[in-house]
Amino acid sequence: MTTLAILSDIHANLPALEAVLEDLSQFSVDYVVVVGDVINFGPFTQQVVQRVIESNWAVIRGNGELFLLDYGSPRAPKEWNDLVRFPIPAWLNRQLDRDSKNTIATWADTLTLRFADAPSLRVVHGTPQSHWDSLYPTLADEKIAELLADVQEDTVIAGHTHLPLDRQVDRWHLLNPGSVGVPLDGHFTASYMLLNGDESGWKATFRRIAFDYQPIFQEFERLGFVEECGVIGQLIIEVFKTARPQFGFLGWQKQHYPDEPLSMELLNEYFMKCQWWEYASKAYHVNM
Repeated sequence: MTTLAILSDIHANLPALEAVLEDLSQFSVDYVVVVGDVINFGPFTQQVVQRVIESNWAVIRGNGELFLLDYGSPRAPKEWNDLVRFPIPAWLNRQLDRDSKNTIATWADTLTLRFADAPSLRVVHGTPQSHWDSLYPTLADEKIAELLADVQEDTVIAGHTHLPLDRQVDRWHLLNPGSVGVPLDGHFTASYMLLNGDESGWKATFRRIAFDYQPIFQEFERLGFVEECGVIGQLIIEVFKTARPQFGFLGWQKQHYPDEPLSMELLNEYFMKCQWWEYASKAYHVNM
């Protein structure tokens, strides 16, 4: 039997990663696999990247790593030049040293794992086609089968949604470990997955581990995160405070105040008059 620890969406949250590693120490695992988004959102970028690199885990890139690597290059979308809506790519680049960036540049975009005693696994961040798209739990079987149509492996591990998932769709066993660093289902706990594989397939065990949020907010303050990243920085902090998606604010602003710039005033108006679920995917309407 092969035993894997599957971590995803750490998002530069060092207290969450340390809590997961402490919990993981009680288990005997053969390998640790990280399903993208080691960085972005959290304030401990250099520390988390260093820990991951030194651990010599199998790691793929997520969209968070693309924010880092594509910024300032011809690959970057034009909208990233709007530093009010997209302050994070530039901010990320100020958090990491050159060696760390170059190491992240060598990470794969997907992995196929081939162990002798268990079926092959495909590991993607979002979908097989894109780091930015999602295999949501709310998708119909037909849509998931369409997105996985070119995947030969019968077991697929994805991240990006921050929602734990264990689902059979046609011939595919679809798994998502949830998020280590940024839970979005209302539970203030880090999520990861143990995966045991033999000739009969892979069996998942999900773990939810409490961690201390206070060092996160203290580090944000020390870094002057909101001062540097403005409204988007404050939105990110609200995500940590609520364990819920808050970026529906951007859609709300486009719908109600399309001619107004993003501002703290509009942000406060949103939080006073709206609820997060009104502008979030139904996939996140859980544990309400």
